[in-house]
Order: sequence, then C-alpha cells, then structure tokens
Amino acid sequence: MAIQAQTIRTQDCTTEYFRFGHGPEPLVILPGLSVQSVMGVADAVAQAYRLLTDDYTIYVLDRRKALPAEYPIRAMAQDTAQAILALGLERVCLFGASQGGMIAMQIAIDRPQLVQKLVLGSAAACMTAQRYRTVGQWVRLAEEGRMEELYDAFGQALYPPDVFARLQASLAAAAKTVTKEEAARFICLAQGLKGFDVTRQMHRIVCPTLVVGDTDDRVMGADAAAQIMECLGGRPDCALYMYEGYGHAVYDTAADFPERLLRFLK
Repeated sequence: MAIQAQTIRTQDCTTEYFRFGHGPEPLVILPGLSVQSVMGVADAVAQAYRLLTDDYTIYVLDRRKALPAEYPIRAMAQDTAQAILALGLERVCLFGASQGGMIAMQIAIDRPQLVQKLVLGSAAACMTAQRYRTVGQWVRLAEEGRMEELYDAFGQALYPPDVFARLQASLAAAAKTVTKEEAARFICLAQGLKGFDVTRQMHRIVCPTLVVGDTDDRVMGADAAAQIMECLGGRPDCALYMYEGYGHAVYDTAADFPERLLRFLK
C-alpha cells in the first residue's frame, strides 16, 4: 500500500508529513530544498531508508503549507519544532539534508532538549554570498518561469554527471508539471536561505553530531562540512565523513549512506 501524506496542525501552521517504519525510536528527516514536495515520492524515500525501519519510526516533514511573505531558516526551524512536538515526539534523532540540515542545526541550537542525535548532510553553518550564488540562479529561473532550465541547472548542481545523465529525462518531464503555486513556494523557500549564519551559536548544540559532505559539492562547497566541525569545537562526540564524487545530494547518491546513518544513530 502506498504511503500517504498526512497533516499535523499547530497553533501557527499546518505541515504535511509521512511516516514509515516500526522501530521504537523516532527519527525525523528534514529534506532539502526542492521545487516540488517530497511528499509525492514517499514510497521511494521509504525504500531508500528501509534499513532503518526495524529500529526507528521515521517521520519525513515538509515545510509548512501556507508560507509567509518572508520565511527565513529561523522561522522554518520554529515551525518544524512545533510540528515535531505536535506529533507527540519529545526527544528525536534528527537528520537534515542541505536546507533541511540548516533547519536541523537551528532546532538543535534553540531546543537542545528535543534532539538526541543530529545528522547533517551537505549543510552549511553560514550561507555566504558565494554559496547563495547557485541558489540565486535557481530563483531567477523560477521567477522567469523557465522551469525546464531550472530543473536542468538544479540537477547539474546536485548530482554527479553520470547520475544527472540518468535523471535528465525525468527531470525535464517533471519540470512540465510545475504549477505557479509550486514555483512561488520554491522561490520563497530558496530566498529564506539568505543571511543564515549560526557559526557563533553552534556551541549550543550539545548532542552527538555526524556531519556528512562531499568533496564535489557544487552548491555549498567542500569546505562547508569542515566549517561546521570547526564551529562544533572538535568535540569527541562529533564526527565528519567526506565522500568523493557523489555531489551535493550525497545523501541520495551514496548507496552506503543509510547504513552510515544507522551506525551513527544506534
């Protein structure tokens, strides 16, 4: 049976999520920035993380449904934390990919009691002008309605050449289905990355943390993961693992990533 998206309501907003697995421990996954919601590929996500389903019940949370005019990462983190609590979860393992990793960092800073263990994939503690340059190009393409070019640029930035070649046709097909509402939502979420900087607050993250990056990250850069580790102060309960050649979306393209995630969380 296909996994269905559900909604959770808090005082401030409504958030979509889906759940799979039957393990005793809760794992919350915060996906990265995308043009169309990850809610539409729930079965594929569950298949990718099937290795964890005996040990964890896994919740994949989208961003809130109705977005404000401006929506910075701090606000995304506040809404996401409220959604986690509304699900009845009090202490979770938290994995954030790319923008989701930035949200996860902010949650671990603001609500350290909520996060038991933290995993950051292709994230950055500071969204510099250089790191935002690629995202800014995506925003311009979305604003101009050039969706096929947006998906092409998005795919080339996220994936290594061989993976992009395999996905190019499906990305082009998906681009033709993007609605005006989805494009506007993407623009708002992408612009929310501007000004994000928690480099001086990272000492407030007190849980064990795994930082995962790739030397061929063409969005955040290979130095982003090392900067996070530096901000964490070299604590013995924090670890860095760098892949090579898997691209920004290493959490999707490295076949052993779910196993690495499981080893750290257990």
